[in-house]
Amino acid sequence: MTLATAQPDWDFLNTSPDLLVANLTHLGLIEITGEQGKTFIHGQVTTDIVSLKDDQWRWGAHCDAKGKMLSSFRTFANEDQLMVLLPLSVLPLSLAQWQKYAVFSKAELTDVSAEKVILGFAGANAEAFITQQFGDVTAELSRFENAIIVKDNERFIVMTSNETAIELIAASKQTLQNSSTWQALEIKSGYANIDANHSGEFVPQMCNLQAVNGISFEKGCYMGQETIARMKYRGGNKRALYILTGTTSESVTSESQIEIADEDGFRRAGKVIESVQQDGKVLLAAVLANDTENNAKLRIKEDAASELSVIPLPYSLED
Repeated sequence: MTLATAQPDWDFLNTSPDLLVANLTHLGLIEITGEQGKTFIHGQVTTDIVSLKDDQWRWGAHCDAKGKMLSSFRTFANEDQLMVLLPLSVLPLSLAQWQKYAVFSKAELTDVSAEKVILGFAGANAEAFITQQFGDVTAELSRFENAIIVKDNERFIVMTSNETAIELIAASKQTLQNSSTWQALEIKSGYANIDANHSGEFVPQMCNLQAVNGISFEKGCYMGQETIARMKYRGGNKRALYILTGTTSESVTSESQIEIADEDGFRRAGKVIESVQQDGKVLLAAVLANDTENNAKLRIKEDAASELSVIPLPYSLED
């Protein structure tokens, strides 16, 4: 059964209701099983999978041999399985690459996106509601008979069956929102949800993965490690993820370009990673030069009348 969603009727770019319920149809799930499943993925990604505890989840990146991200993701264990939660558009790319190398290990990788409904809960009353429905959810990761719940500060990602999802939505007494409301919260958190348009383009530090504990610099070898380590210890990274907001009359996508003003007019500044829009307003995450000032004058390349400004990140980029 397809769950019907609605467009938000409030300024979701700047505010959130006391209880937001969103259908996260833009995300997918990969399940890794097998005797060597966890150790196989450990050697493929920036996250320290081996030391991941049962009640933890982590950000991570799947990179190519040159250290460029094929995808960014959240990962967590589900008993003997490892789960990877990532944008649906890029899921086939990562899955195909992992499967290519998994033939040499006792590991199986499966797209299980169709088996789960993924809901997002946020707002001042979110924790109380989730606790009422399931029980204690103070850990980063909670498992119940009918759901797996990732806690990200005051937000909750619930992966469950269609039947349970319908019951949760009814109990919330809220209109189910489309995924754009959740994407706005992800952007405000300074997260880089890489889609297929940018797969294989950025080294993780260019998208601030190190600032959200998405890179382990102590673990053993993994795909792309040399480039990622060199960027940390020898420097050379000249880009970072920024949060921008402003106005535009054009439709902004992950294919859109950002320009910055200088003495000669405007020049190319960077690329949009993720964006949401409402009534001529836009909120987006973009990769720009890491010396971009907070008062920089920015715009969408395709809209000369657009205006964008920098919102401070909710974390530090200092080592």
